[in-house]
Amino acid sequence: MKRKFFFITGLSIFITFSARSQKILNINSILDSIQASNPSMKMYDAEIRSLDEAAKGAKSWMAPELTSGFFMTPYAPRYWKAANGVPGMGQYVIGAQQIIPNPKRLKADANYMSSMSSVEKEKKGYTLNQLYAEAKKNYYEWIVIKKQLLILDDNEKRLNYMIQSAEIRYKNGLGKINAYYKAKAALANVQNSRIMLENQIKQKKYILNTLMYRDKTIDFDIDTAYTLKDYQNIVFDTTLFVTNRSDVKALEKEMYVNRLKQETERTRLLPEFGVRFENSYGWAQQPLQFSAMGMVRLPMARWSSKMNKANIESLKWKNESLQQQKQMILNESVGTAYGMRTDILNKNKQIKLYEEKILPALYKNFKTYELGYEQNTEELFELFDAWETLNMTQFEYLGQLQQLLAMQVELERILQIR
Repeated sequence: MKRKFFFITGLSIFITFSARSQKILNINSILDSIQASNPSMKMYDAEIRSLDEAAKGAKSWMAPELTSGFFMTPYAPRYWKAANGVPGMGQYVIGAQQIIPNPKRLKADANYMSSMSSVEKEKKGYTLNQLYAEAKKNYYEWIVIKKQLLILDDNEKRLNYMIQSAEIRYKNGLGKINAYYKAKAALANVQNSRIMLENQIKQKKYILNTLMYRDKTIDFDIDTAYTLKDYQNIVFDTTLFVTNRSDVKALEKEMYVNRLKQETERTRLLPEFGVRFENSYGWAQQPLQFSAMGMVRLPMARWSSKMNKANIESLKWKNESLQQQKQMILNESVGTAYGMRTDILNKNKQIKLYEEKILPALYKNFKTYELGYEQNTEELFELFDAWETLNMTQFEYLGQLQQLLAMQVELERILQIR
């Protein structure tokens, strides 16, 4: 029985631990889930499939036409019959007609329609990059919030110590009440800040669950590990953005599709041929007759080619507009990337100053006053001021860290780096 009890207890602990560990998500698992499940991706997949399926019918011919009816038949039935050796009048005709499309037009249509989905594929990549940026922004903000909560935990302990110590000393006539109420108010502010930050975490969960297309109330935690990346060795030239950016690629694909569309308009100016065959069934001594005819369609005539020529010219200027839009995006992206890299480098220097000099010095200053207060050589208000300065600077540091992570996310969005 004891073995069974220990086995069940151990299994329960293992299952509980496993369940908890499964709730911790890192940034890569969140991004993978967005790529696999977000409705935007499925929408683009369906659109791409739709265009690819439509392209399969690009080389279809026009449907054949069948005709059937009376031909040169008098309204008066009395003329239908033969009389005095003269055949009756009227025939019943069955005919068929088929237009044979120009092979160059079919090939141009197939090339055009099969390339249309390439634009949607690049748009899908652009949308996915935007979703990634939104997820990373909220993920890193959550990390900073968790660090802020840890500071609040420390603050609560320190303020409780100040308050309890001041109460004891005041009762025993060993200390003054100055700064006591400031510490009490600061403790209430800590609790108020905790409520606000915990609510912000809930909001981040809702946003990330929405991006992952999951039940919005699913509870999970995140891995607080993060990496500050170095972009000093990257050359921000137009080649980099043309290679990486899906929105730029989408413009290039759209220009290519427009050129193929121009080709389809040109092939519509080529002649097309057709054949027609009719079989006539006469009556009242009339012989069996037929007619076989060839047809040619001449769309290059001046009065019939205006629309195609106008479409060709329109597409030329459409591509010119897209080319200028591409240059505008590249120009803005290069300038923004260089500016953001400078900001990131400066922000890194500021954060190092906080980590290596400012915070350690203020922490030592606080510990000095804390030791002096314990030894009755310092007053409560001096200890409180030292804590307040340290606390304010810690939150300033986390604010700088959040700005740095936000800059990193934005630069990765511009460069389309996952």
